[in-house]
Amino acid sequence: MTEPSPLDKAEAAVREASADTAAVQVALAAVELAKIATTQQQRPACEHHAPTPDFNARKWWTIGGLAVVGGCVACVLALAFAAALIALAIGGTCATGCLLVLRSMWRDLRK
Repeated sequence: MTEPSPLDKAEAAVREASADTAAVQVALAAVELAKIATTQQQRPACEHHAPTPDFNARKWWTIGGLAVVGGCVACVLALAFAAALIALAIGGTCATGCLLVLRSMWRDLRK
């Protein structure tokens, strides 16, 4: 069987003492304070901080590299699209000029 702790012995002694009620109340309060102090000392020092995961630099380098490459690809595609639209506009202008010249020549030949 386990031997009672000093706090348990003190609590039992206080409960047996019945001569002075004020002294009993003070002794019980002291025992309760001692119990609270021992339970607070047994708790871990810091409870609110969760352990931080390990920092993975390779993951962030990969994300950054993919963002840069994706940005470059988007930029090249946008420039290619713009060049295609400019070529289409130039071709349309040339075709319109040719048609106007041919229409004028056709009118001259029909007279």
